Amino acid sequence: MSRRTIQALTVFSALLIIGVVITQIFWVKQALDLRHRQFNQNAHVALQDVAAKLAQVNGVMQTSNPVEQLSPEYFLVNTNSTTQPELLEVFIKESFQKYKLIADFDVGIYDCTTNRMRYGMSLSTKNNAKIPTPTSNWIKTDKYPYYFGVRFPEQETYFAGSINRAIWSSVLVLVAVSLFAYALFVILRQKQLSEVQRDFVNNMTHELQTPISTIRIAADVLNSDNIVTQPARHKRYVQIVQDEILRLQGQVEMVLSMAKAERNVLTLQKEQINVGEMIKSVLLPFENKVKFKDQAENQIIEADPFHLRCVINNLVDNALKYSDDAPEVEIDIYNKGKCLVIAVRDHGIGIAPEYQKKIFNQFFRIPYGDVHNVKGFGIGLSYVKQIVRAHRWKLELESTLGKGSTFRINIPQKQHA
Repeated sequence: MSRRTIQALTVFSALLIIGVVITQIFWVKQALDLRHRQFNQNAHVALQDVAAKLAQVNGVMQTSNPVEQLSPEYFLVNTNSTTQPELLEVFIKESFQKYKLIADFDVGIYDCTTNRMRYGMSLSTKNNAKIPTPTSNWIKTDKYPYYFGVRFPEQETYFAGSINRAIWSSVLVLVAVSLFAYALFVILRQKQLSEVQRDFVNNMTHELQTPISTIRIAADVLNSDNIVTQPARHKRYVQIVQDEILRLQGQVEMVLSMAKAERNVLTLQKEQINVGEMIKSVLLPFENKVKFKDQAENQIIEADPFHLRCVINNLVDNALKYSDDAPEVEIDIYNKGKCLVIAVRDHGIGIAPEYQKKIFNQFFRIPYGDVHNVKGFGIGLSYVKQIVRAHRWKLELESTLGKGSTFRINIPQKQHA
């Protein structure tokens, strides 16, 4: 299955799941709103029934709309006469049970002589419990001389309990979405690793075939009978074999060093090195394709000679690969403060800003049209970064697309008195 197909399926599945979640949330909200409306309607009807019973008992005329809702959880009922607490309790419980309002509630009766709510009592249609409750913070009104108030302090709990199934269904959907997202991440990650492994094997196979083919041809020549009579030619082919073996050794060592550096088990064999002399020896196989500017007075550093040679070779090789037909590559060394700086500069195709951090990632290749077909493992710059970090040096990059790149390695030096 191609990457584009997986991406399309991923987007489609994500949209479906988002749609399910949005629909679930919508229906839960609709259910809550419906429960609120049903509860308020039942409370209005039940309290109107209570007001009618009180009016009949007290022998007064009932107003047309005795019930007024002052807040989502607070109702006020006009009675047009004084109210007996015990009688009010009986009428409220009977009406609430009749209209299936099974909930806890508080009752308070307004006393017009003292202008305050009195008889605060917490009741319930679930049981016969009676608990006194303060009424100092209850809302009052000047519209009626006689009224009582009913408050439902646990209204939200009541509503939530009635839609537990919908809530648990939403939770299950969210869990399913999370598991799907995790599984998708693992699948895509495994696919990416599989592609990286395949590209690495292909690149390594291609890179190793070249020196192996060269060694095989040189070995066939050295195995011929008449090569003994041609000492100059014999020496040249022996040198070719030695160079290709060193090249193979360097490639294998670079891969192994990368693995060790990632596990922080890379051991450096440091020694005193004259950087100028080492760079001159590294540049010999490049046949004057690279200019060397030696501006450093103090050229002695402590480093692992093998890995430093590989670092310089990788930087120069990359500079040549990603340059035009007539590459202009130069290496500068100079002292800056307490450091020696090695700068590898080219005037090639450059690196776009969005790739300047990614190029140091393992196996990353910049997609510059056909330039990505340049041979290599895709680990050269990652290796450079690992070795620089292992030495506790500093690596810098300056690059402009279409104008070239400059890699600088800042190497601290020991200061001699």
